[in-house]
Amino acid sequence: MLPPLEPMLATAVPELPVAEGMTYEPKWDGFRCIIFRDGDEVELASRGGKTLTRYFPEVVEQARAQLPRRSAVDGELVVIRREPGAPAKLEFDLLGQRIHPAASRVRLLAEQFPASFIAFDLLVLGDEALLDQPYAQRRAQLAEALAHARPPVHLTPTTEDVPTARRWFEVFEGAGLDGLIAKPPDIRYEPGKRLMYKVKHARTADAVVAGFRWHKSGPVVGSLLLGLYDDTGVLHHVGVAGSFSMSRRKELVEELAPYRVDAEKDHPWLQGTGSADGHRVPGEVSRWTGKRNLSWEPLRPELVVEVAYESMEGDRIRHTARFLRWRPDREPRSCTYAQLERPLRFDVDQVLTDAGKVAAG
Repeated sequence: MLPPLEPMLATAVPELPVAEGMTYEPKWDGFRCIIFRDGDEVELASRGGKTLTRYFPEVVEQARAQLPRRSAVDGELVVIRREPGAPAKLEFDLLGQRIHPAASRVRLLAEQFPASFIAFDLLVLGDEALLDQPYAQRRAQLAEALAHARPPVHLTPTTEDVPTARRWFEVFEGAGLDGLIAKPPDIRYEPGKRLMYKVKHARTADAVVAGFRWHKSGPVVGSLLLGLYDDTGVLHHVGVAGSFSMSRRKELVEELAPYRVDAEKDHPWLQGTGSADGHRVPGEVSRWTGKRNLSWEPLRPELVVEVAYESMEGDRIRHTARFLRWRPDREPRSCTYAQLERPLRFDVDQVLTDAGKVAAG
């Protein structure tokens, strides 16, 4: 078996599926990665089939030291941020910085913020391909193969106890995790097929629409720029709402047109110096965007929209929010951070070492 190999995927479901023998495990917020090892040869393959090997030299080193000599292991690359006096937490932003063309930059980040590998499935062991074996057998062999693994290589915790899984879903978000994965005991490993289930956190918020970006295909709306007020009255750019149909993008051009009139006058995101003076504004070059066009069109901050989102990353919405409806009944100034549900902070190291104790509170 050689890379690239598309990983098995999960179907999103609104509630935790319950069935006899179902196994539950944390959904890690990182880069999906299948590690192929044949002696000293190691290849890190991404979900899309691209190589990650050059970006994570420390993971290659750990794979040589800790994974079976001939194996293919499915798992997740994560970066765990540890600071004095604070719980250890997953930091997706630090992980994303690693995809950099300069080898010197990659080496520096590997030293400052080394990545960990969390294993959750075993595809090859020795000369045997395990894809046709049921998941329960693959998991047992993975646990045996990594019985002596030590950080930064981890075996993901699992449980078949539904109350424990529900407790994990509530608590683990505070460590930066994404939800839960549920795996039927008899599923074989089928690349690209959605045979597992994933349950993710879903929330809504009312936000101010203070700008938009044009779609790359032409003069239709690409995304709405969302803002929330802090307790000092400053409007921060917190994310975008997108994923519109093409017909809806055309309609939005007309709906937003009145709010483009005199929009630049006293616009909160066109004053000052943005993040340099303490608040987030759109259009700033970030480590993610590179040469991407970040230009945007201002709107008078008078529209309020209800959006669905999964989680926050610091003070911004993680991933693209989903437009639900306009809220003409809401005053823009009432759209503050106070409405957001903040998960309790939880230590990711405890997830990895003492997950079974979490169910007890």
